[in-house]
Amino acid sequence: MIGIACATLALSACASTNGGTNGAARGASATHGTLFVANKRGNSLSLIDLASGAETKRVESCANPHELATSSDGLHVALACYGGTTVDIFRTSDLGRVASIDLGENARPHGIVWHANGDLYSTAEGRQSVFWIRDPLGKGETFEFGTGKRGSHMLAVAPDGRTAWTTDLGSKTVTRVDLLTRRAPISVTVGEEPEGISLAPDGSTLWVSARESDKAFALDPVTMEVRHEVATGRFPLRIAVRPQGDFAVTGDLEDGGLTVIDTRTATLVRRIAVSGAAEAQTRQQVTIIWSDDGKRIYAAETGTDTVAEVDFASGKVLRRLSTGEGGDGMAILGAR
Repeated sequence: MIGIACATLALSACASTNGGTNGAARGASATHGTLFVANKRGNSLSLIDLASGAETKRVESCANPHELATSSDGLHVALACYGGTTVDIFRTSDLGRVASIDLGENARPHGIVWHANGDLYSTAEGRQSVFWIRDPLGKGETFEFGTGKRGSHMLAVAPDGRTAWTTDLGSKTVTRVDLLTRRAPISVTVGEEPEGISLAPDGSTLWVSARESDKAFALDPVTMEVRHEVATGRFPLRIAVRPQGDFAVTGDLEDGGLTVIDTRTATLVRRIAVSGAAEAQTRQQVTIIWSDDGKRIYAAETGTDTVAEVDFASGKVLRRLSTGEGGDGMAILGAR
């Protein structure tokens, strides 16, 4: 176990609503749950207790880990090892590694989803493909589906597990992959360098952010037709739909902020300053995720080894949580 930055009795002194690290959140109800962070420069995996704000465990993981996903029962977390070829699985209780599933030469796994059906899905950027990992804690059978596109990076999977979608940075496309019939994938051009992707909870709309276009796009997930375009902040690296389905948020790296979009009307509602333009290059805001109740947004700041906890209603940064070196991908359990 690593040393904790703030002793338990001094946690309140470490809290800040304007950028201090760790501590209990002020000006909002107490937070509960667990946050997992992939530290891509530190080649490690962190566990953060959200009640105290303390990083309570950090273990060595694999080379350059990027994205994370937790199992629906909350017992395991899967890590995409972007600097290698494996998807590694750890217990959430103590971060003990329990499985390592190899996806083959030059795989470079990145986007990852642990589906409610119990199976794992991952992009393999180096192989231009999507992998379906059936029974990951048992036989760990792998099935590969080629996208034929360069840089198949981030991933979304349908609620019924029949379809997956990727953003293909190098090809400037979004690709729909049929996981059951193996019909040819469908790819469409969506802006410049589409990267962020998030499916509405009911599967009705696919949201994509194109970082060089400074736009978010709402797509029909079946026909792949672009229904709407919404202007965002600069360089929207990620997009995440609120668990309640009513809003989508982009993480705008060059602005150091968030753009809030009403998903029903596909209109910009407001912008939230997390670090601001002056600190944006230093902070390097990357992955964004929601708490389960939709009240908080967590934004990984890989340049400063912190995660900003943002109150969605007020737009205030409640605190900054310290993590390992180069914290990027995140997964969350029981946050409320």
